[in-house]
Amino acid sequence: MTDLEEATRWESIGRNGIEHLHIRTTTGGLVAQSVVVGTRDGAKYGIFYRVVLDANWVVRELEVKDTATDEKQVLSAEGKGKWFDAMGIHMAGLDGCIDIDISATPFTNTLPIRRLQLEPGAAQVLRVPYIPVPALKLVAVEQRYTCLQPNQLCRYEGLTSGFVAELATDEDGFIVDYPGLFRRLS
Repeated sequence: MTDLEEATRWESIGRNGIEHLHIRTTTGGLVAQSVVVGTRDGAKYGIFYRVVLDANWVVRELEVKDTATDEKQVLSAEGKGKWFDAMGIHMAGLDGCIDIDISATPFTNTLPIRRLQLEPGAAQVLRVPYIPVPALKLVAVEQRYTCLQPNQLCRYEGLTSGFVAELATDEDGFIVDYPGLFRRLS
């Protein structure tokens, strides 16, 4: 795996928000840490999240914390679709999930894009733990990713919600433009 050390910022369109993410290579994988602030339904929110990935961009650990209430979700995964809560208890409702989706960030869309490396026209249906912000109430949902142009454009479909968007990416799979929701600043 190529060494990676990058700081990235996205603005949240229409939510008066911004995210600052730092990702770096570690022994055996990557660690991404981020702070996201914004407004949703008239209420201000702030979250911190940390994602530990293995060398194949598979999620191994996740922590999402509300900066105002200290409410948090802490999960770990064995890398093949089995998840555990902060106490080490198996979360059977998440069986089969590999990636994650946090509503307040486009970074979590990068995870399946990088991990799957789909060929043009190829699609993959995924089941993921979805964490809405600011509620942080975890639920498993189905999503589909379709490669439209490698390292440039991917279609995302929330099969549970019916939401569809074409995500522009850079050559590393990081989201550059998520129409109507996020835009990369740096």
